[in-house]
Amino acid sequence: MERSDDLEALARDLREADTAIALTGAGLSAASGIPTFRGEDGIWGEEFSEADFHVTRFERDPEGFWEDRLELNELLRPDDIEPNPAHEALADLENAGILDAVVTQNTDGLHTAAGTGTVLELHGNAERVVCHRCGRRKPAQAIHDRIRSGENPPTCGECGGVYKPDVVLFGELLPKDVLGRARRLAEDSDVIVAAGSSLQVDPAASLPSYQRDGVLAIINFERTRYASRATYTFREDVTELLPALATRVLKCDPE
Repeated sequence: MERSDDLEALARDLREADTAIALTGAGLSAASGIPTFRGEDGIWGEEFSEADFHVTRFERDPEGFWEDRLELNELLRPDDIEPNPAHEALADLENAGILDAVVTQNTDGLHTAAGTGTVLELHGNAERVVCHRCGRRKPAQAIHDRIRSGENPPTCGECGGVYKPDVVLFGELLPKDVLGRARRLAEDSDVIVAAGSSLQVDPAASLPSYQRDGVLAIINFERTRYASRATYTFREDVTELLPALATRVLKCDPE
């Protein structure tokens, strides 16, 4: 099949699906200027290591953890960060009732910023912090400001516990409720669109395996472990492919 034929067929599958989800990874964030963690230009390397952001390091040395976290945050959250056309295309599909949810491995909140209403954040959201003791959540920026003003580690005014980023640190399990809901959606999905994810890091990467029957479309430059069972594979830029797909699904007139 030619690319345009594949897009038309996938668009038809999405329009006819009773349940459809998108599964997104770092490739969508990278297109907005957020560096990836792994790979040739990934963050994990000489400057930062996974051990720096392990939950045991946070519990043992919260002050040092937060010093490194704020430095990392400068890389992860450029001031001009915005959703890109791939985020916007998925929001259009969800708002039109085509997608039931966007399940994401990303923690940047860009799907919500783009207008998607149902976002399952498997790894949490870096725009929040959570008390490690009582579970109260707050916007991250206010806590970051307190740390820069000298309050390190930052503590919860209700119980005295230490705030941590509301993301899944190394050594922590993914939230059971979010992961369980994502697995049920994958199981019931007639169509799964996996975009910008290498589908390497479990348990998030295992979600396509829960699909009982249906269409799996992969949009990623790199080959994934699901290549042999994917109905459609597009080795293309998500910021170009997803808007083109949304145009076909929603029957918009191309510009």
